[in-house]
Amino acid sequence: MDDIFEKVVAGEDFNPDLVSVIDEDGVEHVFEELDRIETDDGRFIALLPVYDDSTEILDDDGELIILSVNEDESGEIYLEPIEDEKKFYEIGKIFEERLQDLFEFNEE
Repeated sequence: MDDIFEKVVAGEDFNPDLVSVIDEDGVEHVFEELDRIETDDGRFIALLPVYDDSTEILDDDGELIILSVNEDESGEIYLEPIEDEKKFYEIGKIFEERLQDLFEFNEE
């Protein structure tokens, strides 16, 4: 059996990339990283929440969470919301195009 087949059978190629984020209140949230991009405006990441409780999954609206990836003076990476509406829309459209084969997007 070749190595590639063994990895696929073992599920190694299908594990999601998880990102753990601690909010300003010290609460940890876990997300699946769907995609990341770099543009002239910066680096950005598209995430989906990961839930332990199945009822939370049913209550979720399924929206992508799109954040800006930044680095402070000490080299620490942090994520923050995109405050500029125009930039948020432009970055959101890029992610929609890149992820359209995996997800169905509703225009609002």
